[in-house]
Amino acid sequence: MIKDFTPRLYQETILSTAVNSNTLVVLPTGMGKTAVSMMLAAQRFKQYPNSKVLILAPTRPLVEQHIETFKKYMDLPEENFTIFTGMIKPEKRAELWKTAKVIFSTPQGLENDIITGRINLEDVSLIVFDEAHRTVGDYAYVFVAKQYHKKALYPRILALTASPGSDLEKIREVTQNLFIEEVEVRTDNDPDVKPYIKEINIEWVNVNLPPPFEQVQRFLKNIIHDRTSKLKKWGILQRKNIDFVSKTDLLSLQAQLRGRAASGEKDYTLWTAISVLAEIMKVQHGLELLETQGIFALQEYLTKLKNDGYASKTKAVKNIVADLNFRSALIKTEKMHELGFQHPKLIELQKLVEKETKANKKVKIIIFNQYRDNAKNIVDELNKIQDISASLFVGQQKKGESGLSQKQQKEMLEQFKNNEFNVLVATSVGEEGLDIPKVDLVVFYEPIPSAIRHIQRRGRTGRQEKGRVIILMTKNTRDEGYRWSAHHKEKRMYRNLTNLKSKLTLKSQPQEQNLEKYIPEENKIKIFVDHREKGSGIIKELIDMNISINLEQLKIADYILSSRCGVELKTVEDFASSVIDGRLLEQIKQLKNNFEKPLVIVEGETDIFSARNIHPNAIRGMLATIAISYSIPVLFTKNSKESAALISIIAKREQESGGNEFSMHADRKPVSLKEQQEYIISSLPNVGPSLAKELLKKFKTIKKIINAKHDKLKKVKKIGDKKAESIRNVVDEEYKN
Repeated sequence: MIKDFTPRLYQETILSTAVNSNTLVVLPTGMGKTAVSMMLAAQRFKQYPNSKVLILAPTRPLVEQHIETFKKYMDLPEENFTIFTGMIKPEKRAELWKTAKVIFSTPQGLENDIITGRINLEDVSLIVFDEAHRTVGDYAYVFVAKQYHKKALYPRILALTASPGSDLEKIREVTQNLFIEEVEVRTDNDPDVKPYIKEINIEWVNVNLPPPFEQVQRFLKNIIHDRTSKLKKWGILQRKNIDFVSKTDLLSLQAQLRGRAASGEKDYTLWTAISVLAEIMKVQHGLELLETQGIFALQEYLTKLKNDGYASKTKAVKNIVADLNFRSALIKTEKMHELGFQHPKLIELQKLVEKETKANKKVKIIIFNQYRDNAKNIVDELNKIQDISASLFVGQQKKGESGLSQKQQKEMLEQFKNNEFNVLVATSVGEEGLDIPKVDLVVFYEPIPSAIRHIQRRGRTGRQEKGRVIILMTKNTRDEGYRWSAHHKEKRMYRNLTNLKSKLTLKSQPQEQNLEKYIPEENKIKIFVDHREKGSGIIKELIDMNISINLEQLKIADYILSSRCGVELKTVEDFASSVIDGRLLEQIKQLKNNFEKPLVIVEGETDIFSARNIHPNAIRGMLATIAISYSIPVLFTKNSKESAALISIIAKREQESGGNEFSMHADRKPVSLKEQQEYIISSLPNVGPSLAKELLKKFKTIKKIINAKHDKLKKVKKIGDKKAESIRNVVDEEYKN
């Protein structure tokens, strides 16, 4: 099934492991991870000829790279390959799924297709997760892997990455989420890989901050020192060196304080300290822009802070803008910007690119920069130099910013490959998986503390011949800290992988016996869910419980659990917001008017009285109105897991008594005569579509059902005294306005 391709020894060794076990493959960039997935796909097709193979990648350009490789080397008709992305309509994807053998997809659209039941993972004999280090938290890979592991008849998982990270817990999370049984790690120094590795020469270029920059630096550091001194005085910050606290530490401290405040601790200092921490983080960001990026990026940021300080009600921003050190830093920055001051890195970069271009007119250079605004400024400055043609490669458009669609990204990469321009200035979107042959030089505008991103940036060169990397670093700034952070993390990553491999081989993860998959479809609990909830963790939890989900456009309620029970679900923040804008009261009225057993669930660990800046009595008043005036219960849950558990229990109770087939009378009207008859009868108490059909089969007409006595109704299967009495009460009782 493979044509015109000769595997390397290490690829064959890795394949022999992947054939028998779910495998995480850690292989340097450019060493043919896709080839391993292609070889494994061929093996799975030989073993299961009627199966499908699913290749997942985080972005459309990566998806398209994979399909090009498979089409080139895999001997299958072209119609057997198809791409799933968000640009293809869900209905079309469902149609393509039926005929395709190899599906290449981004994970988010596929996640929705699994939720809505448009695709069935049963017949997929292999899923490949490219850039597998993303399989953490709520990323779509996690849900897809879990569903595949549960539903596939003959599952096999192959996970690919150049760098899974340095944190052992994160690596463990990735392996657990992907049900990994074996780890295959190769580094540049391994004997079977070494012959294919092209040497990459890494050069560090140091620059010094000029005196005017140091002046602004001093103003910003004064603001931070003033705030950290306050935190130390209040006993919040307990450390000797208060002049540099990392962003990670600040966020952790802020979360601790919020937790204490939410648990009811009555201390005004807590909320003040939370605001002060926010001030420190904002000023630290400005300091990072000054030290590592330049005056252009800093001036943009400080001006935005100043404007926000006048327009916003946020205390942290107002306090910063009112600070004399901030005003001094802003004025000094504005003057430097007017005079055309450039960061010494930018000056060094211009010299460097000019020199490389003069030496070789066909040179290809990629420059990586953290920040979109600064990257744009770099492009503008480089394009002023003769013989240099630079283009900006960024992600998709964000609010208030320019961006490139995935189609435009692909076109730009083609232009770069074809020498239509010679310098590609990229943000983080260019770090992951780009297949650009013959890049002569990669420049890091700044060191980055992430081992994953450092490895990915570096891997853009040295693919076909010897590569070069130049990293610009400002001395005596956070650049130096980031340099050593990435270095130590990378070493730790390989140590952890070696340790993890030895432990993993001792305990593989067998396919769990999930008896729920054998429950007939008609006996499953069914829940109608508003389509706007599809991104919710609740839906994923419900699907894990083997509950059948129907995504619909619901006019009333977020979840319909039976013909009489509708649920309005609010997060704590949304509950408070909908009290302010008046939405909630109207939603409650609709819920009460359309459901016999309405319910409100409020989800979140935040204290409901501190979610927004509104008086506690407004919250209490709304809760009282819902519970007393409308007789609707309000239940509180901590997270999506708890909400899903509660919803499933209620749905089960409702559907055990009233049947698990029910219609949505508030949302959908019948068309044919048969549907109209079923619709009318299914609206009777505790009678859903299933029981409506049984009643109509027995009595033939609606008139006869309405006229039937208690004892005759009981002759229908699943109708006992209670249901018969409820039906007679609806028919016989006088209407009271």
